Amino acid sequence: MKAQDQIPPRTIQEIVDARRSPRFPLQIDITVYSRTTGVMIGRTVDISESGISAMLTMEVPVGEIVELDFVVPSGPVNICATVRQKVAFRYGFQFLDQSVVNDGVWATCRHLAMKNPSPESNK
Repeated sequence: MKAQDQIPPRTIQEIVDARRSPRFPLQIDITVYSRTTGVMIGRTVDISESGISAMLTMEVPVGEIVELDFVVPSGPVNICATVRQKVAFRYGFQFLDQSVVNDGVWATCRHLAMKNPSPESNK
C-alpha cells in the first residue's frame, strides 16, 4: 500500500465526533441472553439511539447476536443486538430492531437529552 493510499490516523475525539447518535449515561440492570454463554446479568453504562454499553462479568464473543432485556423509564425493552466491541468487562451492543428503538429507547434518549443537554461521549 502506498503512503498516499493510506488513511491518516484519526484522533480519539474525531472518532467520538463521528458517532451517529450521542450517548447518555444510564445505569440500570440489563439481562443478556447469549447462545454461547447463556444468561448474564450486567449493569449498563450508557445508551444511545443506536446501542447500549454494559459491564458484564462473563465473556460474550464480539460479533454474536444477543437478546437484551432492560427497563427504561418508558417501560421494558426487549431487543436483539450485535456485540460490537469489548474492552475489558465493558461491552458495546448495537441495536438491530429499529422499531423497538423508535419506541422505548428513543423516548429514553430524548428524556436524558433534556435532563443533560451535553451528553457524555464514550471515554
